[in-house]
This record gives sequence, C-alpha cells and structure tokens, in this order.
Amino acid sequence: MITTFTEENNNYVMRLEGRLDTIASAQAGRDMQVLYDCAGHDIILDCSALEYISSSGLRLFLAVLKNANKHGSKVTITGMGSELRQVFDEIGFSNLFQFQ
Repeated sequence: MITTFTEENNNYVMRLEGRLDTIASAQAGRDMQVLYDCAGHDIILDCSALEYISSSGLRLFLAVLKNANKHGSKVTITGMGSELRQVFDEIGFSNLFQFQ
C-alpha cells in the first residue's frame, strides 16, 4: 500500500495505491492523519490505483469523512473502479461520499 499526499488547488489530495487491507490500514491511517487538519480545504481521495479495501480501510475513509464534516470540508472520491464502488454501494457508503 502506497499513499501519496499533495495539495492541489487548495484541496488535500491523498492517492491510494495497492491493497488497503487490515495490515496496510495501520500505516495508511498514520499517513492519512495529515487530512485531519483540513479546515479550509476539501479532501480528494484518489482511488484510481486502489485494488482492494477491507473493513478497516473503510473505517479510515469514514473517519476522514466525519472529521472533514466537523471542519466544514467535503470529501470526494475519484477514480474508484467498479468492483470497489460496488462494495461502497452494498454497505451504504455511496450515500455518504461524493464520487467523480
């Protein structure tokens, strides 16, 4: 699992690459801490290279969303493949996040 953080057009962008499984979630969670200081910035989770997400990875996404909402920021998921999008649909996350 590789995470890459950038700031683009006043947005915080986190690119996720590989498998966000239970083992990788611990490090990914530490990497994603930078997103928690998001006041004044919207967040883009770039999932174009994300191959798999486990329940612990889903919890990370939800934690980022809850924190962003608290700061008045929005979270958009981009590039998500159809298989991962189906997971989000089945558990009701598609109603929580914005997708592009």
